[in-house]
Amino acid sequence: QLQLVESGGDLVQPGGSLRLSCVGVGSAFDYYAIGWFRQAPGKEREGISCITRSGGSTVYAESVKGRFTISRDNAKKTVYLQMNSLQPDDTAVYFCGADWGCGSVPATQYTFWGQGTQVTVSS
Repeated sequence: QLQLVESGGDLVQPGGSLRLSCVGVGSAFDYYAIGWFRQAPGKEREGISCITRSGGSTVYAESVKGRFTISRDNAKKTVYLQMNSLQPDDTAVYFCGADWGCGSVPATQYTFWGQGTQVTVSS
């Protein structure tokens, strides 16, 4: 069993940056690929990014490519999502999830996932 805890969400102005963290609690964190997805009110869930177990491969949604960067530190059981050039459309609850691998596009469903962290982009 793997538990995931997200943090780092906040209120930020358009053009600003945030770094989200996803910490794994329990064993075998480095057995899993970790991804991020987001859910905004009235919108469909959107897969954002995914990183493989070793961190050697990543995938991004077109909507965030060039602005967001995913990385991981398995020694700290943590995956990060660096978000730059944030826009109001990025406002959502951000979740991290764990699964056996990353697909060719970021997934919206995972075997394990956390409770989410709120990101609000507004002036």
